Amino acid sequence: MLLYFKIADHFNIIDHPNERSSHSEVTIRGGGIIYLFAALVALVLHPEFWMPILGLFIIGIISFVDDRITLSGKVRIVFHLAAVTLLFLSIGIFQMLPFWASILLYILVIGVINAYNFMDGINGITGAYSIVVLGGLQYVNYEVINFIQPDLIWLPILATLVFLFFNFRKRAKCFAGDVGSVTIAFWIIFLVLKLVLVSENYAYVLFLAVYGVDTVLTIIHRLKLKHNIFDAHRLHFYQILANEQKWPHLLVSTVYAVLQLGIIVAVVYLPWHFLTVFLVTTIPLVLIYCLIKPRIVVVTEM
Repeated sequence: MLLYFKIADHFNIIDHPNERSSHSEVTIRGGGIIYLFAALVALVLHPEFWMPILGLFIIGIISFVDDRITLSGKVRIVFHLAAVTLLFLSIGIFQMLPFWASILLYILVIGVINAYNFMDGINGITGAYSIVVLGGLQYVNYEVINFIQPDLIWLPILATLVFLFFNFRKRAKCFAGDVGSVTIAFWIIFLVLKLVLVSENYAYVLFLAVYGVDTVLTIIHRLKLKHNIFDAHRLHFYQILANEQKWPHLLVSTVYAVLQLGIIVAVVYLPWHFLTVFLVTTIPLVLIYCLIKPRIVVVTEM
């Protein structure tokens, strides 16, 4: 990471704040490249996983390029489709699902990847949230059902801890950039899909519930306001808290991580049917969003 800082400083790979940003200082961008290094180590240790790791490199490298020179959505989607196709091939999605279901899963996975990217807007949020999700996955891997080699979870955990050291600060040393948020999203989706398939328990998708609720409800909110949902904005709940309500970034990031940790504990320990766990964990999030956000978002819409 320190080596990357020198490279980023030399080539001016920095993030300039704009009207949509939640920060005010010029900061090194692309610190999430640490995940590509972790993926390289994973490939050396477990070459049998070359296919999803290649997909991770494809989506990570194009995201790093996008951090440097903004690419069109059409270019990005081609690389995203290629990466997700490799992911699906590696875990046998096409053999298990009919064509129409595979298409829906493409849309869902690419949507989750982009949602994870949209949620990366304040110091600490991507790292804190990811460490909770990865920690939950590793706990399940050891204590509930062994679904993958532990190294493939330890490596992104270690990479996230390194990133957090430089990012979980009042004034961050670096931001993840698209290369970080997109790459760790892809890695986590691979792990979650693998876990769901091995365990045949769909409740594990709730390991991403907090991000999912914020993203989906924000899209609905923006559609209601007749906004272009593909334009940059500051209407996510976490952005309202950090920008309009002036909550410290690290507090907001911690709240999101703790909420997700609570849901992970519920998924692991509540012996209920998927639908029941889904309702018990997501309805409170929906209520918080729908009851509180309208009261504090007035400043943004004026």
